[in-house]
Amino acid sequence: MAQRDGAAAGPLAGIRIVDMTTVLMGPYATQTLADYGADVIKVEPPEGDLVRQIGPARHAGMGPIFLNTNRGKRSICLDLKKPERREVLLRLAAEADALVYNVRPQAMARLGLSWEAVSAVNPRIVYAGVFGYGQDGPYADKPAYDDLIQGACGLPHLIARAGDGTPRYVPTALSDRVVALAAVGAIAATLVDRERTGRGQRVDIPMMETMAGFVLGDHLGGLTFEPPLDAGGYGRQLSPDRRSYRTRDGFVCALVYNDKQWNAFLAAIGREDLPKQDPRFAGFAARIANIDHVNAELARIFETRTTAEWLALLEAADVPVMPMNDLQGLLSDPHLAATGFFRAVEHPSEGRIRDMRIAATWSATQPSPSRPAPRLGEQSDEILREAGFDDARIRELIERGAVRPPDIQH
Repeated sequence: MAQRDGAAAGPLAGIRIVDMTTVLMGPYATQTLADYGADVIKVEPPEGDLVRQIGPARHAGMGPIFLNTNRGKRSICLDLKKPERREVLLRLAAEADALVYNVRPQAMARLGLSWEAVSAVNPRIVYAGVFGYGQDGPYADKPAYDDLIQGACGLPHLIARAGDGTPRYVPTALSDRVVALAAVGAIAATLVDRERTGRGQRVDIPMMETMAGFVLGDHLGGLTFEPPLDAGGYGRQLSPDRRSYRTRDGFVCALVYNDKQWNAFLAAIGREDLPKQDPRFAGFAARIANIDHVNAELARIFETRTTAEWLALLEAADVPVMPMNDLQGLLSDPHLAATGFFRAVEHPSEGRIRDMRIAATWSATQPSPSRPAPRLGEQSDEILREAGFDDARIRELIERGAVRPPDIQH
């Protein structure tokens, strides 16, 4: 497919994605594909993607989470309750390389957009579902959200074990974003397979199974073995003092991990004799076996100096250390400033906004965001014309309420 005017360069240039996802997990996956150069057509219902409403915002329907998970896309507003939706979507799918959705497969079948129906019009399409649970288990029909998957995969339990006994969710949509990135890899891999074989295929990326593997990669522990060697859990990560260390005037993030780092740390603070006095500090294996005691002693030591003193001392000793940023501190971080991670861009309707750079770099096909997040239905006419609908048919679809014209309120 030839690259369109305004489309991003990048390793996925020329790939077209029909994006039927909403909220966070699916849109973050498809934004990443758009960042890498794909032409992503976002299909939205008349009320728009739900996260458009999460503020603060300058204009209704253009909240920050939406802006930061939908850049690089074009929006078509389509009423999926109207019978014409199937004609429009199958036309789009016929020319696409992939279709991505995040409702349950049964809902896609009710829309007349099952894998069988879509592949019949385009045998080369990658039909990617990002949803809660694998379809061969008893949870197949259950709804799924980030909080539920965090809980089902043990994250609140682990936080309780590491803290005060209170289960809590990780304060970011960790499941959504981890599974989204798994979906990017699965879709890209399936596109490679399609180039080798000439045929597309259905690929399911379930949240439960993806996150179970993600969490248990660290915490399966002795449960790896039959019979089990322990009750599971990685002690270093569950240590109650594995946290930012309180200093005399703030906090600092430090990791004294291997023997070289411990030797340098103890020399820097004049405590080279500690391993002789306390064998729990004598070598990596001993420290891991006694991690709660070791971390507690580190916490006590770090309270004796200021944050600035620790940063200078540990950097000079080549011991891993970082400041503990809050959100505003992250915006002014000198490394992110030097790498140009943040940039100010002009959004056509929202004015000046802060954008974040694509983190990965390529030696020959470096992409950059091609367009800001779209207003609801902003490219409806353009997308329909590319799909082969003439002006009369587009007017008819609008008059029947199947397609909403571009949002021009801003």
